[in-house]
Amino acid sequence: MVHIKLKDQEKKEDMKTTNSKVEEVDSVDESPGEDKAEAKADKDIPLEDMKKAELIEKLRETQKTADKNYDLYIRSLAEIENLKKRFQKDKNDLAKYANESLIRQLLTVLDNMEKAISSSTDGNSVDAVREGVELTLKGLLDIMEKAGVKQVEAMGRPFDPNFHEALMEREAKDTESGTIIQELQKGYLLNDRLIRPSMVVVSKNNS
Repeated sequence: MVHIKLKDQEKKEDMKTTNSKVEEVDSVDESPGEDKAEAKADKDIPLEDMKKAELIEKLRETQKTADKNYDLYIRSLAEIENLKKRFQKDKNDLAKYANESLIRQLLTVLDNMEKAISSSTDGNSVDAVREGVELTLKGLLDIMEKAGVKQVEAMGRPFDPNFHEALMEREAKDTESGTIIQELQKGYLLNDRLIRPSMVVVSKNNS
């Protein structure tokens, strides 16, 4: 009997020890959660319920954030302004030097014209001068063609008000009415867009 009572007493003491440890673990687990809840509660406190020290701290944090955002705003404005200036400069340079390549090619034409004039003053024949001018004209037309410039076809073609401008009509035998019989001034296209119509004379019926 004594032996059985001792065992029962040992079991009761073991259960007390176990319960005590469980309570300690529960108290440890609850403390971090309580700290977080308290911290969150502090943040959620309305401004009117804050103490003076808390309001001052809150104001400092807000001012710090505002200063940071304002600095970013000023930097962004400066960057946008620099981009605008750079874009405007590139745009001006493009407009100023857009024809640089064409002008460089035309310099060769000027050189040939100067040579032709020089040849005419040296007492050379008219044929030599004419040949020089023709070569110069051919070179100029080649340069213009590379730039997308083409002559409007006119002679012997039906009059087209989209490309031709009739200055007069003239009776012409064996020629269908409305046909271009003379070109007074050549017309030109730039990349298939008319930049100057041909000035022409058009045939008309004898009747």
